[in-house]
Amino acid sequence: MVRIILFLLLIALGAAGAAWIAEQTGDVVLSWGGYRAQTTLPVFVLALGIVIVAAMMLWAILRGLWRTPQRIRRNQRERRQARGRHAITQGLLAIGHGDSTAARIHADTARKHAAHDPLALLLHAQSAQLDGDREGAQRAFRAMAEREDTRLLGLRGLFIEAQRADDPVAAVMLAEEALKLSPSSSWATHAVLGFCCAKGDWAGALKILDNNQSAGLIDKATYRRQRGVLLTARALELEKVDRDLARESVMEAVKLAPTLVPAAVLASKFESEAHQVRRSMRLVETAWLAQPHPDLADAYAHVKLGDSARQRLVRVETLAEKTPGHIEGALAIARAAIDASEFTKAREALAPFIAQPTQRVALLMAEIERTEHGDSGRARAWTLRAVRALHDPAWTADGYVSDRWRPVSPVTGRLDAFQWQTPVAALPSDKASTIESSPFEEAMLATPRRAVVIAPPEAVDEQPAEPTAPVTPEPPAAPAAQDNVPPPAATVEVPSAEAPRPEAATILPTPEPAPPKPAEPAPSQPAPLFRSRQDIPKTVPAPIPAVIALIRAPDDPGIDEDGPADEFAEQLAPPKAQAGGWRGFLSRWGNS
Repeated sequence: MVRIILFLLLIALGAAGAAWIAEQTGDVVLSWGGYRAQTTLPVFVLALGIVIVAAMMLWAILRGLWRTPQRIRRNQRERRQARGRHAITQGLLAIGHGDSTAARIHADTARKHAAHDPLALLLHAQSAQLDGDREGAQRAFRAMAEREDTRLLGLRGLFIEAQRADDPVAAVMLAEEALKLSPSSSWATHAVLGFCCAKGDWAGALKILDNNQSAGLIDKATYRRQRGVLLTARALELEKVDRDLARESVMEAVKLAPTLVPAAVLASKFESEAHQVRRSMRLVETAWLAQPHPDLADAYAHVKLGDSARQRLVRVETLAEKTPGHIEGALAIARAAIDASEFTKAREALAPFIAQPTQRVALLMAEIERTEHGDSGRARAWTLRAVRALHDPAWTADGYVSDRWRPVSPVTGRLDAFQWQTPVAALPSDKASTIESSPFEEAMLATPRRAVVIAPPEAVDEQPAEPTAPVTPEPPAAPAAQDNVPPPAATVEVPSAEAPRPEAATILPTPEPAPPKPAEPAPSQPAPLFRSRQDIPKTVPAPIPAVIALIRAPDDPGIDEDGPADEFAEQLAPPKAQAGGWRGFLSRWGNS
């Protein structure tokens, strides 16, 4: 609306000016050399306006012609850039859904039309990585590292390629260079921090951690936890070298991370040596409530030097009561009870976990059987069960299982990565949700009810067919009568290994005679030595087919399988005429 009013106002002013000029009187004389031009003022103003407009139009035309080549070049450049951006977009999308061929084609197009675009270099490097062309990817990342705007991205790509090539020295050098360019780079600080921890440079690792906290890369809680981890690692390394610095480090670590198991164990050890028993017990109890661990139980048991085994058992029972029902408490009680020769308490502690024992439970049961009764058979059975038992928790980080705690993961270099948990490979799958014991283990753990003496197979084969004992096995039920089914007398019963023949076995009298079992088909696997397995399903006999094929001798002509002809069932139709000529002769000759 304002523009319309302004336009009308300008038109009105122009009309007023034109009317004013038209009302003016007088002549305008132009004398140039021998030429003389005279006209009125309105005509002169009109001619002057026309000349000015014509000059402006001519200038615009000449300027347009002068700038035409530049405009053409600019349009071509814009078209190339548009094609390059389109190729970059499509190439990145192809990399996103894993189409290496399309990504490579779009990368070549982008490099042709937008060679200096940083995204074109990135697309080329990513497509080379997707194709497995490491040399091409390294060339692209080096080109990016030489530019100011993409130097950090190029260093990151070269760092990743160095990791893939298993070259830790080059990877750390690239990370340190990137850290100089950008101290707030998270991947560079992560890599350098892991390298410092790997070579034991705890002062450098603590400095990098302080820089991360100052740059805002980690929050305060994470900073306290990671600083406690680094101080604990330094204390463990200096425990036998510089005990004063180790004690100072671990005491600061246990203040920052009171639930860290290695820090609590080492701090409890130092406090116990200083005869600070109550403080040592509090440190262990705090960590135990967060994560029960066997090292904590051992430290709690030996918190007071010189105690007897029974005193350690009482102390461990007090610690286990703080987490009732936890397996670590039961294992700690069992271990202390075995040392104190309290085997009844050890069995009671392990009783809830015997149904599905872990490896430590099975090994403790084997030690109990060997130490209490000297039963090497049961001890071996429990040891065999420990081989296939469920795995106990262990220090695990990124799929790596370690026998001791470590500050960083050896796989990814991540700080505070180790957790006390069951390894992933030991978790039950859908195919084998439970781990069963072997027949030998079941037989060794079972209470023997009778003694059986089994003769060798040669002796069994030499025995007569007729039994001499008065007890005979109950004959199986006869199958239903079917067509073409052989009579029951033709079937042969295979004696079961659980019920040996009277001639081959001598059955001793037992107080509880077992009832006779019906005969069963022979199992596909050998029977157990002492008793049958109830958890293994018996072999289901194959169903008898309705029709059994008959096997004849080579010289047996057999019977007419077509059966007697039925005159009423024959189709009434006129007989076929005999073929004549050669066909009829050949048919009659073949039937003769």
